[in-house]
Amino acid sequence: MSNASPVAPMSARRKFLTDPDLGAGNFLQHALALNPHTDVPLIYSHRTDPRGQVSLRGHSLRELEAIRDQYARWYWANGVRPGDPVALYIAEGLQPILHFLALTALGAIPALVNDAMPITTAKRYLDHVGVVGIVADDPRVITAAYRPGQPRPKFIAPSAEVRAHDPESGALPSPYPYRHAADDVVALIHSSGTTGTPKSTMIAHRQFWAGKETRMLRFPAEPDDRLLSLMPHTHAGGLSYLLTTVLLGVPTLTMGDWRRSVVEPVMREFQPTMVASFPRTFVELATGDLPVEAAARVHTWFNTGDSAHYGHIRRLVSLGERPAGLIQPWLLPEGGTDQSVLPGSRFIDGLGSSEMGMALFGQVTTPETERNDRCVGTPVEVVEKAAVLDDEGNEVPDGTIGNLAVKSPSRTPGYWNDPELTKSFELAGYWLTGDVAKKDGEGRFYHLDRTLDVIHTTTGPVYTLPIEEVLLADCDDLVRDCSVVGVPGPLGGGQLPIGVLRLQEKAVGHDPAELLPRLNRELVAAGLTTLAAVFVAGSDEEFPTGPTGKVLKRELRTRFATALSGAGEETGGR
Repeated sequence: MSNASPVAPMSARRKFLTDPDLGAGNFLQHALALNPHTDVPLIYSHRTDPRGQVSLRGHSLRELEAIRDQYARWYWANGVRPGDPVALYIAEGLQPILHFLALTALGAIPALVNDAMPITTAKRYLDHVGVVGIVADDPRVITAAYRPGQPRPKFIAPSAEVRAHDPESGALPSPYPYRHAADDVVALIHSSGTTGTPKSTMIAHRQFWAGKETRMLRFPAEPDDRLLSLMPHTHAGGLSYLLTTVLLGVPTLTMGDWRRSVVEPVMREFQPTMVASFPRTFVELATGDLPVEAAARVHTWFNTGDSAHYGHIRRLVSLGERPAGLIQPWLLPEGGTDQSVLPGSRFIDGLGSSEMGMALFGQVTTPETERNDRCVGTPVEVVEKAAVLDDEGNEVPDGTIGNLAVKSPSRTPGYWNDPELTKSFELAGYWLTGDVAKKDGEGRFYHLDRTLDVIHTTTGPVYTLPIEEVLLADCDDLVRDCSVVGVPGPLGGGQLPIGVLRLQEKAVGHDPAELLPRLNRELVAAGLTTLAAVFVAGSDEEFPTGPTGKVLKRELRTRFATALSGAGEETGGR
């Protein structure tokens, strides 16, 4: 890595904070204009050779600009114009970001598709969007999905063709880059698909910037800071962190593979001070022997999407070291603080979604933090109001469970080509996040479940996340990961909760029927509903996840729909 620092000066960061034209569609251009370190490597990719040796490659702001313009010339030559949605069905990592920059520079709308999405689902999704073209790593797969005579996009092209395009050939429009209006849609981000067919969330120029302005002064951006981004970069979370670090000039390595066997060697080479990911990577890093060397310099772990579990968080915060003054959700307050170093790191668990525009709730955990199951903290500054509502849109008293709802300028303008779906998430002036929550008297929110995952028993609703929390934190000698779902009981009527477990290596081979009494004792001690049965997932296929790594509970509910037929109260399974 270069010894020179690309961190933007404070004068530039203050201008970013207040610039009325800055947004998701032009952040690279603003970084180029105000950061004097445009030739210093900033955004990194990596290669791992057959011997396991990791090499890093850095791209400066000027190099990013050159690649953007090269790709933009190809898109313009192929008829892409402002407002056109274009699908990107390519591998995670840096490439989706480069295509995003090129398309937005033309005023087009990248429809980012996680390459882990099954092809049939992807085609259905892209037909709904109405894309004018598709760029794919292997276009043969998507081409084969279109039957002869069926309407199809103007082009389905290999990503290699765009990368190999002569950077000097072809024209760019005038003016260039495109000047976005505040409400212009700059990207379409699909939902995880954990509850059904992915939805197409619109990202607008200024809307997606809302709430991120304060990061220009609060996000860690010291000369020795560097971020490892393990977010899916076709997801709003990956785009959000890249937008932040490009403007701040924080060296960032983007990865498309989140498995520990791949991530840990890269961490050892890159030595990040911050790691951003969905929970899937944190589950792996917190399992087994901890990555002490790889995480030696980490002071902050950023999680978004689904909330992480305390059982994993408490192991991760034992790693690394942090400045004593690093206590705020984002960074050291201005004006100087205690710079002494404390052992251990902090974990910022941000409850957010593409629809919310960013993580709108944040809970900070350090080695000194007391356990507080399912607490996602308080709303961040951009939130005008957060509330727990009943089904009619009325606020419920503190401690009462209801629908989590927010008012925030960061929320999506809605779903592409689906105003009715958009309307279904709006209630009493709020945006419904799709979560079940409660609030305490101190204004802290607790995330209990997704609305579609609540288990409806004959004695009332049962919420799955608190149960999973106990299994992971208090049975961590047995349970590596788990998912709790509701399935029909043996006598009809309501549902009963079952647990699908990934076991710790030393626990593999245990009879599930023998595990159940131990798990249920912990649940009783926590005052929670016990499980009717547990089943062990022995492979990834038996523990299905969506494109972003979220467990597909709907598939587990289908798979185990008849699991309790004729079962007693305590049942095990394989």
